[in-house]
This record gives sequence, C-alpha cells and structure tokens, in this order.
Amino acid sequence: MAENKRRPEIDDRTTVVHRVEISYGSVVAVVLTVAGIWLLNLLLPILVVIVIALILVGTLSPFVSWLEGHRVNRSLAIAIVFLGCAIVVAAVGLVTVPALFAQVSHTINNVPEIQKSLARTLDAHRITAPLANAIRTFKPEDRVRSLNVTAAVMASLGVVEVIGYAATSVVLAIYFIADAERTRGALYALFPRRFHVRLARVLMNLETIVGGYLRGQIITSVAIGLFTFVLLATTRVPNALALAAFAAATDVIPFVGGLLATTPAVLVALSRGTGVMTIVLVAMIAYQEFESRVIVPRVYGQALRLSSAVVVIALLVGGRLGGVIGALLALPIAAALRMLVEELRVELPGDDTDDRQLRARDARAERDYAREAAGASPQEAAAVATEIANEIRDADAAAGKNPAETPFSGKE
Repeated sequence: MAENKRRPEIDDRTTVVHRVEISYGSVVAVVLTVAGIWLLNLLLPILVVIVIALILVGTLSPFVSWLEGHRVNRSLAIAIVFLGCAIVVAAVGLVTVPALFAQVSHTINNVPEIQKSLARTLDAHRITAPLANAIRTFKPEDRVRSLNVTAAVMASLGVVEVIGYAATSVVLAIYFIADAERTRGALYALFPRRFHVRLARVLMNLETIVGGYLRGQIITSVAIGLFTFVLLATTRVPNALALAAFAAATDVIPFVGGLLATTPAVLVALSRGTGVMTIVLVAMIAYQEFESRVIVPRVYGQALRLSSAVVVIALLVGGRLGGVIGALLALPIAAALRMLVEELRVELPGDDTDDRQLRARDARAERDYAREAAGASPQEAAAVATEIANEIRDADAAAGKNPAETPFSGKE
C-alpha cells in the first residue's frame, strides 16, 4: 500500500523583486551634465559677450568689405566703420541726454505746482476725487531720502559691469573682423572636414539672420521715433526732438523699452498741463501696444522667417531666462536654431518631408569639397567651403528660385 505523501501547499502569491542597477557610465554622465549646466551658468556673461561680438561682426563686416572693394585698406576700413558707429552713438547721446537731464531737473523743481494742478484735476471728478488727497500729501523728497544706499551702490556697479561687457564685445568684434581669415580657419579646424560645407552655409545664413534682425530693429526704432516726435510736436511739448531720439534709442530694449520711452515724455508733458500729459500717455501706450502686437511680429517674422506667435513666445522665453539681454538675443537665436534644423537636415518627429534631392546635393558638394580641399590648411579649406556654398546658392537662383524665397533671406 503506497504511502500518501502530503504535498506542500503552493502559495499563488509570488514576490517580484526589481533591481535597479546604475552603471558607472550613467553616474559619470549625470555628473558631467550637472557640471556642464553649472559651468554654463557661470560662464553665461562671457557667452553673451561672444554672441554680441559675433552679431557686431555679422552687422559691420559687409560695410568693411564694401570699403575694401573701393580700394580702402582693411585696417582703415575697420577704423572708419567703428568710428562712424561711435559718432552716431555719441550724437544720439548728445542730443538726448543733456536735454533730458535739463527737463527732468526742471520738472523736479516744479513738483509742488504739478501736484497741486493734478490734485485739482482729480478733485473735479467724483471717481478720481479720492486720489486727490494722496497726491497732495505725497512727498517725493521723503522717498528719495529713504532709498537704500547699498542698493544704489550695487546698481551703479551693475551699470559699470554692463558698460565693461559692452566695451569688451566691441573690442572682440574688432579683433574678429581684423583677423577674419585666421578666426574662420580656427573655427573650421574645430569641425570635421565632412561638415565644412554645411558650416559655410550656416555662417552665410547667420549673416542674413543678423542683417534681417538689425533691419527690423532699425524699422521699429525709426517708427517710434517719428511717432513720438509728431505727437510731442503737435501737443507743443518741449524738447520733442530729444525725446523722440531717446524713444528710438530705448526701443531696442524689449518690454522695458516702452516704459523708458514713455516716462520722460509724460514727465515733460506735465509742463503743458494734465490734459496734454494724459493725451501723451494714452497715445504712447496705444502705439506700444500696436508695435508689440502688429509691427514687431510682422517685421521680425518676415525678416527672420518666424511666425508671429514664435516671435512673441521667443521674446517671453528670452526675457524670462536672460532678462533684458535674453530678450534682445531671443529673436536671432530662435531664427538661428530654426536655420540649423533645416541646414543640418535634422529629422523632427512630426516631419516626414522627402528631402532626398537635398541630401544628394549635399553629398555631391561634400565630395567636391573633399577633392578640392585635400591637404589644405584650415584657412584654405574654409575658403573652398565658402566658394562651394556660394555656388550652391547661385545655382538655386539660376534654376529659377527667387533669391528672396531662398532660406532665411527675408520671406517665407
């Protein structure tokens, strides 16, 4: 008789153990990423100086080349271009700064009379009457005395630092332009030879982007300058020309430029009465809304091939991440990123465009470059790559493509 063996009970519940193993390579990658972000944040002011210097190079190099084409020595051409820019900046400062300081000083001396006039105007209306007493009792001298001296010193040091960075950008731009061939050769030496033709196209398009950005900035600055001059001249506000020039100069600063342009105009308009001040204030605010919502997206969108929504979003992101400097550089950086995606043939997740012809053309250009630049120095190789990139652009134009419709030349 067989023994009945008792089977062990089987528990249906099973325990699953998950083990997470982190390799040394992953740890090193995370550490290097964190260190890179920390170093990037630390060196951000230097990177901004370099970017501004490159923008100056892209802006002023065509003028230097034009002078060289008219048999002017390169060193003399560089001196003429930068001296001309310095004269323009100094002229704007001489027109605006002394007149503004004089007018502000005059306004400060007349603050008691202005307060009385404004309080009487507010008393005349039931809705604004409660504000009249606050205007009468407000004492600006007490506010001035209560300012933190330490904060004022820190602000002054910040201004000095900005001026130092600006001067460094100008000097660096002069070095880049004066030794353009060696600088370009050093840049090409950093990239493998198979990317040199693409690099040449990228640099050519960056010049177009910078030119379009600055043309757009000139358009918006001239527009607000003319509007401010006509407005102030019509209302007979003193120093209309100086205030208009100041508005045009401050318009280059996104977001806060409108406030900087409006404040002195409104303060000076107080000398003509509260009615004129109100007209100037409302007109300036209305124009800035029109500029930010209509002129800026259209002008920069056409020049940089960015949609109106992308222009606004880029300004907001740049202002949030980098303040005034970030907002200033947001549009050219956004346009440059868009251009890099196209020129480097980066495949986006939602883009299924068939670009086999472009890739075949790139391959032919790279083969021609490898044959012609074999054994050449980085400077000579850069010249060959630039020549091939120019030939591609000329071939596109000869094939019937409108130059205005080629990538990043101003139109969609």
